[in-house]
Amino acid sequence: MTSSDSVRPAAVTARGWGWRHAGRSLPAVHGLDLDIQPGERVLLLGPSGAGKSTLLHALAGVLGDSDSGAHDGAPDAEDSDETGSLLIDGAPPRAQRGRAGLMQQDPETQVVLSRVGDDVAFGAENLSVPRRDIWRRVEEALDDAGLAHLPLDHPTSALSGGQKQRLALAGILAMRPGLLLLDEPTANLDPDGVLEVRDAVGRCLDKTGATLVVVEHRVGVWKDLVDRIVVLQPGTATDSAVLLDGSPDQVLAQAREMLVAAGVWVPGYVPATRTRNNGTDGMAAAPSGGDLLLAAEDLAVSREQPRRRRFKAIPPVPVQSGITAQVRAGQALTITGPNGSGKSTFALTLAGLLRPVSGKVSATLDLSDGAGIDPYKWKAEQLIARIGTVFQEPEHQFVTGRVLDELMFGPRHLGHGEERVDELLERLRLTQLVDANPYTLSGGEKRRLSVATVLAAHPRVLILDEPTFGQDANTWAELASFLSELLDAGTAVVSVTHDQEFSDVLGGTELKFGAPRLKPAAQQAGPRNPEVAAP
Repeated sequence: MTSSDSVRPAAVTARGWGWRHAGRSLPAVHGLDLDIQPGERVLLLGPSGAGKSTLLHALAGVLGDSDSGAHDGAPDAEDSDETGSLLIDGAPPRAQRGRAGLMQQDPETQVVLSRVGDDVAFGAENLSVPRRDIWRRVEEALDDAGLAHLPLDHPTSALSGGQKQRLALAGILAMRPGLLLLDEPTANLDPDGVLEVRDAVGRCLDKTGATLVVVEHRVGVWKDLVDRIVVLQPGTATDSAVLLDGSPDQVLAQAREMLVAAGVWVPGYVPATRTRNNGTDGMAAAPSGGDLLLAAEDLAVSREQPRRRRFKAIPPVPVQSGITAQVRAGQALTITGPNGSGKSTFALTLAGLLRPVSGKVSATLDLSDGAGIDPYKWKAEQLIARIGTVFQEPEHQFVTGRVLDELMFGPRHLGHGEERVDELLERLRLTQLVDANPYTLSGGEKRRLSVATVLAAHPRVLILDEPTFGQDANTWAELASFLSELLDAGTAVVSVTHDQEFSDVLGGTELKFGAPRLKPAAQQAGPRNPEVAAP
């Protein structure tokens, strides 16, 4: 390691620290007392809404930034409130910017430049790392994050959600921070990618000795990499924020039942879910041959737009082609495959939100003005009432400043569905958050809200992209059980997921994608040359 790569591990100290988001009656974190020594590796656990992401944002020195801008237009908005002290190396995090590198739950928000190499170099450039060292770090970080196959001038807009997650990690690794903050870093990755990213983090820590705080619901992935597990509980006016604190073996051995009750994914534990009709406990029933609602025939998909060469339109090169699938009432269709293989692109095309490159999507729903045509051609109010889509990034769906208004938005525009709002709030554990701004919710709460807003419109087809992202074991079981009820009631559920336990609960048919189709050599992005990507 060169002198420019040397890292001074950071120390973290919290004394009675708490944070209440603007417009919320209860704090996200309350009474946090915590010491993390330089170079220590900590896994932060707790149920959805326990304030884990809030703590990471505070340590990164950006909590006030993200909290203040999220409430524009929210009714009865008021200032957020901080109590106690939270310090990095004895100083407030805002005075220590650059000491911490934060990977957020939504990697989409961290992509800042149009080319992969430039994006990874961005943080190091802002830290005034010498140019000759930046591009060596960029190459190394991309390799560690599993993106070494991409040219440095590959467009970031062409990356999948999972690839953007790895890109965000690479940008942080290139900065060589003294405090590495990772918020659900493997949530949207395929199984191989999960291990690659975990091992990349391990290699970075071994090289630099940096301090690590990682938030993850599933313990098994990280327990052998960390020194310590800290379990948080939801903030109240009286209880301490820390529920448990100790070595991984000690915490898992002595408090397994407590962790299970708190919704932590302890190794070997899969929560019980509702039994589907004719199924066995925890497993879904076999497909029952419901009415055909949607069909894809020899479909090719891409997110790119056609290019024009003089007077001729050049169609984009599809990420996947030759796709044939059926969506039937009361059945689940699960779409699986590696990151970047076109799963989300196919789901958006099936949902009528992207135009097919070639082939055909046809709706066979019993609709006088919609049957037999591509849902892409429907009007917006027709589409939302027939096919509900839950995006990979929940924030892309929010249009109001209050949870209740978000749930009422669709029904009010459609003229029906308001009677279901209370049930959805109760079933998806959102009742206590009706006045909260959607952007201040935890990742798991945002995901449940995005599902609820779609269900309020009573669609016959529900398409979900990574529906279990950010869920603790308890909310995961409730969401899976709720979806199984919808299946038994005749709704078709299409899900893009890497979550095998979730797929087992819903059952139905699996559509497995292979590796993405690569562009011809003439259309590939340029060579891996730092001078090409450098500004």
